[in-house]
Amino acid sequence: MTVFRRIAITAASLFLSILTAQFVAQQIPPSPPVIRINVNLVQVDAVVTDSKGKPVTDLKIDDFEILQDGKPQVITNFSFVDVKSAAAAPARGAIPQRGRGLPTPAAPQRGLRPQQIRRTIAIVVDDLGISFDSMSRIQSSLKKWVENEMQPGDLVAVIRTSAGMGSLQQFTSDKRVLRGAVDLVRYHVGRVGSASFAPLTAVPEPGSIDTTAFDRELSRSYSIGSTGAIQYVVQGLRDLPGRKSLILFSESMALASGGGRDQEAEERMRRLSDAANRSSVVIYGIDPRGVVNTSLSVEDNVGGRSPQQIARALGDRSTQLEFSREGMKSLAEKTGGLFVSNNNDISDTLRQAVDDGNGYYLLAYQPAETTFVRGEVKFHSITVRVKRADLRVRSRTGFYGTPDRGTPPPRTPVQQITRALSSPFAAGDVRVQLTTLFSQSDKEGPYINALFHFDANDLTFNQDAEGFRTATVDIAAVTFDSEGQQIEGASKTWKFRLPPKTHEEVLRTGLVYSLHVPVKKPGAYQMRVAIRDSVSEQLGSATQFIEVPDIKKGRLALSGIVLAGERTKAADPEDPAEGPLLGEEANGTPAVRIFKQGMSVVYAYQILNARVDRNKKTQLEVQTRLFRDGEEIFAGAPSPMDTSGQPNPQRLLGSGRMQLTQLSPGDYVLQVIVNDKLASEKNRIAAQSMDFEVRQ
Repeated sequence: MTVFRRIAITAASLFLSILTAQFVAQQIPPSPPVIRINVNLVQVDAVVTDSKGKPVTDLKIDDFEILQDGKPQVITNFSFVDVKSAAAAPARGAIPQRGRGLPTPAAPQRGLRPQQIRRTIAIVVDDLGISFDSMSRIQSSLKKWVENEMQPGDLVAVIRTSAGMGSLQQFTSDKRVLRGAVDLVRYHVGRVGSASFAPLTAVPEPGSIDTTAFDRELSRSYSIGSTGAIQYVVQGLRDLPGRKSLILFSESMALASGGGRDQEAEERMRRLSDAANRSSVVIYGIDPRGVVNTSLSVEDNVGGRSPQQIARALGDRSTQLEFSREGMKSLAEKTGGLFVSNNNDISDTLRQAVDDGNGYYLLAYQPAETTFVRGEVKFHSITVRVKRADLRVRSRTGFYGTPDRGTPPPRTPVQQITRALSSPFAAGDVRVQLTTLFSQSDKEGPYINALFHFDANDLTFNQDAEGFRTATVDIAAVTFDSEGQQIEGASKTWKFRLPPKTHEEVLRTGLVYSLHVPVKKPGAYQMRVAIRDSVSEQLGSATQFIEVPDIKKGRLALSGIVLAGERTKAADPEDPAEGPLLGEEANGTPAVRIFKQGMSVVYAYQILNARVDRNKKTQLEVQTRLFRDGEEIFAGAPSPMDTSGQPNPQRLLGSGRMQLTQLSPGDYVLQVIVNDKLASEKNRIAAQSMDFEVRQ
């Protein structure tokens, strides 16, 4: 068993803490402190404000009291941590160029030393739950904050819940890197459409495809993906010093629906809150919609509806609005943060959330022996009070009775690679892009096809006696479920030998590799991949969210969509082959999907568990839709699918072709919807989508 096979199997069963590149081989100083919960000490951070919401910073230990499970505790440690006043010296900006009045670029910024870090801020954009309308305003506000509000000593990351690579997951103090990260924050097809509330439409005509049940189940899966990604970030922040802020942008984090409370969602929130409290992460929820109009608008079409039906639909909107905010409210309340809504100025709400962490009180007490009982996990409530009635205090509301256990820093190569696999933040020495596709074959069963595209310029090439360029990379991949537990893993060592011309080509276009990871259970997963150059030991990593359908129950399902240029050797979705894709234009492969205007693009997918009638015939309808920036620009009519000649109705092959002549440059999403007329109403719809880019 190779080292990397052992890593893929054993890594990350528990989350390891994250040290960014700035922290390697450096000791984290004791101040600001890492807030801990153990048998000897429970530490609590608290923010105190006056009646106008302004921070109060001059209180003494006698002004506070702490209760655990309703019983007063003796405060043994007390301090006020003034983050803002301790900020590092301002960095130099651009220097005016004489004679022209034009600024020259600012000098490259060095990474912060640990003692220079004042505020650690994770900005999490829940693009699995944000409408297209909100996304552009979020992006604009993030750009403004980075440019005008970010302070010296701030360590910041911009993270998406759907996926992440490179700077999207890299903590940095360099504004140039963050500007690039914000530019890559875009609308993602998730559980929210182009607007927060879909406009009312006329009563559907008979024969149209009803996707209501499928959309509801898809929304649930995306919700699991969001909370799992946030917990991943929270766990990764654990060993960074001091109080950390997680700014969460979302407009769809419900704990209930029209059918009542969602116990599973509430339990995920409880676990996430406890993880945040143990990591000293304060969560600030921001609803980017601002003041929401739930009444009729010009986009609503009420044709065919009675006044009572219209009133009921508008009432459902108001209920849906409240439901959509419950999760963020709960996270903010339980971790001592703020939930901000009904403010149309996103920049103002972001500033308010970030500045709330400029100073806090740190209090500690020695817990009773009964707090931590072996074999028993009990929740203990915490209440922090100030004795002045005109003041308000916010802090965590409790913790589970399990003591913290520290994690030693990685020292060996195996430990460092394990850290790269389990960290929610990208190792960026080798730039890598990940595409995940669910598929199934007779030989392998269900699996995830992980397609890697990485920059060959980040690898170390040697030249052999015959002039060939050689390199060796180790590739490992693991999947994590919604609770952050590792489920499956796979790894390969790729040794390649390239002639000079091919070497020059891959330096220009990059390298593509396909790795298959088995999946035994259906569900929502975060896939994590790591690539290691064996010579330099440099690492790259990336993450992507994927939903694995339940095939065993016989429900209709689609594989991922394989999308490639027509001249590229696009792999069949059923093809189990793994390995490198050399000698091809990397942009046109399913791993990259960047096409030129006028190109012909082909796509393929599997249809799983189709029903057949008495004559062993299927009755499938297929519809394709095309989106740009969240707006539908094309919707084909549902058309019957001819499956004659395909012997196995449990696994059918669908395909299509697009001519990109009429598409202007930009980002697009292709969606395929399949309707099985022979299946029950609940199980007859399946859909998949894949993004791509068109360039001139």
